[in-house]
Amino acid sequence: MNVNVETLEKSMVKLTIEVDADRFEEGMKHAYNKNKSKITVPGFRKGKVPRQLIEKTYGAEIFYEDAVNYIIPEAYDKAIEENKLEVVSRPEVDVQQVEKGKSMIFTAEVAVKPEVTLGEYKNIEVEKSNIEVTDEDITGEIEKVRDKNSRLVDVTDRAVQDNDQVMIDFEGFVDGEAFEGGKAENYSLTIGSHSFIDTFEEQLIGKTIGEDIEVNVTFPEDYQQEDLQGKEALFKVKVNEIKFKELPEVDDEFAKDVSEFDTLDEYKEDIKAKLLEQKENTAKSKKQEDVLEKVIETATMEIADPMIDLQAENMTNDFATRLQYQGLSLEQYFGFTGQNMATLKETMKTDAEKRIKSRLVLEAIAKAENIEVSEDELKEELQKMAEAYNMEYDKIAETIGEEEKESIQDDIKNRKALDFIAEQAKEV
Repeated sequence: MNVNVETLEKSMVKLTIEVDADRFEEGMKHAYNKNKSKITVPGFRKGKVPRQLIEKTYGAEIFYEDAVNYIIPEAYDKAIEENKLEVVSRPEVDVQQVEKGKSMIFTAEVAVKPEVTLGEYKNIEVEKSNIEVTDEDITGEIEKVRDKNSRLVDVTDRAVQDNDQVMIDFEGFVDGEAFEGGKAENYSLTIGSHSFIDTFEEQLIGKTIGEDIEVNVTFPEDYQQEDLQGKEALFKVKVNEIKFKELPEVDDEFAKDVSEFDTLDEYKEDIKAKLLEQKENTAKSKKQEDVLEKVIETATMEIADPMIDLQAENMTNDFATRLQYQGLSLEQYFGFTGQNMATLKETMKTDAEKRIKSRLVLEAIAKAENIEVSEDELKEELQKMAEAYNMEYDKIAETIGEEEKESIQDDIKNRKALDFIAEQAKEV
């Protein structure tokens, strides 16, 4: 097998791979064995037709596609390994020559891990964060707890107000015609939640139980249902119930009910301590993000578009999986947010490029500073994984392969590199 590697722009390479005729013949044999039971020739039972006769009857080309698909993966992997390329995208393959009795030639264009030239990464100046806990912060936390411990009370003597929870029937019309998915009965809606489009919720304020209401809205231009994008709609709505949240009084009894403390003052001190810890952690994360962002700005690297595309695709798939764990599909998510697959992918591409740059820069810093991972650090990380997956340490240590272990070590190195540049930074 002969391989020619051509360096292209933006960290792309083109491999021209020539597989000798004997190896291609193995692919043809594989294709014949795979397909012989499906091919019919008069006078022969299926699976018993000689290959030569099939090729004479239908042409050798009948086996080319399966032969090529059999040959390419192994030849491509071998070419990557022999040339020690760090590939970071799927290959774009183009078959150049395929003919019985001759060598097979194909090309594969792939993105490779780009070289990173670091700029300044020590003594970076960043803005100092304020980690003071105010009375307003404490009050805000208490209000959240009050809201969680509230109860819904039926309202019969007034109209709908902001923050009320209403039970409504509705049906939507565009150009006088009802549209699919625009009708529901006894739908629970919190006024001010902005879960409905446009000013739908605001137009219910001031309406009373049993009142027939006409709500006029305009669908967003990027609404997930294409036939409704940018359309004006009329919703006929009826309010069936109105409820409001009754909040508990903030006193010692409240503190006893929602915490382990006997007095409100003790409860507030605990809230203050926890908020301070949160703010310190947030400040640390922000400092790291700010420093890393400035280090990336001074670094030089050329990232190929296919590398970004693959990272964005993986992030989109991970996002869809997380939604499934929450009992939501992508289609439902698009319905709630007004997004669509195109806008989601575009958002993911922006985040993907940022994530790639961050990883590459941290890897370069770890290399420049000779940052290594000790056995104890690796064991500590595996222990955390074991606890997260509710497994025994020995079991997860056996399960993790060498490649996965190297990936974990790389992650630890990157975290240590991030800690290093944050510690070196100056807060002003």
